[in-house]
Amino acid sequence: MIVAVAVCPHPPLLVPEVAPGTAEELAEVRDACHAAVTALLAADPDRVVVIGGGDHAGGLTPDLDETAGGSLAPYGAAVHAGGPGTDLPLSLTIGAWLLDRAGWTGPRTYSTARPEVDGRVALLVMADGTGTRTPKAPGALDDRAEAFDAAIAAALAAGDPEALASLDIDLGAELWSRGVPTLRTLGEMTKGADVTAHLRVDVAPFGVGYLVADWVLG
Repeated sequence: MIVAVAVCPHPPLLVPEVAPGTAEELAEVRDACHAAVTALLAADPDRVVVIGGGDHAGGLTPDLDETAGGSLAPYGAAVHAGGPGTDLPLSLTIGAWLLDRAGWTGPRTYSTARPEVDGRVALLVMADGTGTRTPKAPGALDDRAEAFDAAIAAALAAGDPEALASLDIDLGAELWSRGVPTLRTLGEMTKGADVTAHLRVDVAPFGVGYLVADWVLG
């Protein structure tokens, strides 16, 4: 049973050690992520399942346990998150870092697919919005990006799994929104749930859409 959800972005710059000179530019997002994860853990789950995009090192094994970990050394920071392993992709490494920062020491599952859910489970969903919000964005400017991110924000604010499950994967890819498959997975896993939703942040620093939200499921 899924009891709570937190949705967070996963830029490496979320970790202050990656680029200390720009740490304040993502302070609002970082603080919102910490608040969302704290709310997630307040639901007293038996396990936290972190889902995100990318491939585990060494193959496509969909689910790993709390012994898995990830490093931000490729981004110039001597920061390790999670367990002793180094098999997590960026999205799940940032998820592990957020859980470490919040003090979670209980069981974890890391997944790049639709994970198995057993017992009281909290989902930490790692998903960026579009990367085409401004001319200097990673994917340059696309006029459709703002409306696409607004639709994601509206679904998160309303606690609307069906809207997330119906997000357009092809359009998301065109807009550099690599989080769409993960958000669709969230929607599919929570369809029919009674959701109390809280959208904490909807911003686009560096021309990339970052959304932070948390849900409590009845």
